[in-house]
Amino acid sequence: MLTQVADGVLVHTSEFCQSNAVVVHGEAGVLLVDPGVQDHELACLAGDLTELGRPVVAGFSTHPHWDHLLWHPGFGPAPRYGTARCAATVAARLPDAEAKARVRQFIPADIVDNVPLDLLGLLTGLPDGATRLPWDGPGIRIVEHQAHASGHAALLIEDHGVLLAGDMLSDVLIPMLDLTDPTDPIANYLTALELLDSVAGEADVVIPGHGSVGGAGQARARIDQDRAYVQALRNAEAPDDPRLGPAATFGQDFLPAVHERQVEALAQRRG
Repeated sequence: MLTQVADGVLVHTSEFCQSNAVVVHGEAGVLLVDPGVQDHELACLAGDLTELGRPVVAGFSTHPHWDHLLWHPGFGPAPRYGTARCAATVAARLPDAEAKARVRQFIPADIVDNVPLDLLGLLTGLPDGATRLPWDGPGIRIVEHQAHASGHAALLIEDHGVLLAGDMLSDVLIPMLDLTDPTDPIANYLTALELLDSVAGEADVVIPGHGSVGGAGQARARIDQDRAYVQALRNAEAPDDPRLGPAATFGQDFLPAVHERQVEALAQRRG
């Protein structure tokens, strides 16, 4: 089911990890960002757009993780964009059909057979350093950074005051660093938060890749919460984060383990 969250902007939330697909109305059709996750959900989204009489004219993947690279035949052959780094990462990870079999290993066993991979990751990379999305809808600014994944990008829908944060600024997930990055994942994450902070004042609505849509003031509040968590990791301190606390209503079966893996990986780097 599509839910309108701002003028011309709608969200479809998956059962998997509260994943948010975002639909933005343009002149001739819609932009579809990070559609997911299971086949029946993608088919439902395609059906909803058909009922609205709005074809998909462009797609965008905020970063190169499997749950943000999905597509469905019902969306049609529209170009699907990603940043240059995102598209290059996808091309390196998915060089052939056998790669999709490897992707299945990262998908939870209870849904893996329901996730369509035939059209996985067929991206067109934008020019390196591109800051605007090429389409005929409202102006969209690309805020690229290197937190969470290579070539990760947030999108600011300027005319509607909406920030699509990708896999950041979630109210239910802690920041997940790109621990494969050979440079400094903590510095990269803090830099990314500064970039998001620089545009947060223009956003009345923030949409995370996973979690609840936030209203006025929530973008900066979530930036502050994410920054506090990452700074605690940097300082080797226990974070005071409600997303990891006993009152958390989501992710208690896996988030503490994610946190411990990050703590251990960063300790090894320091060692």
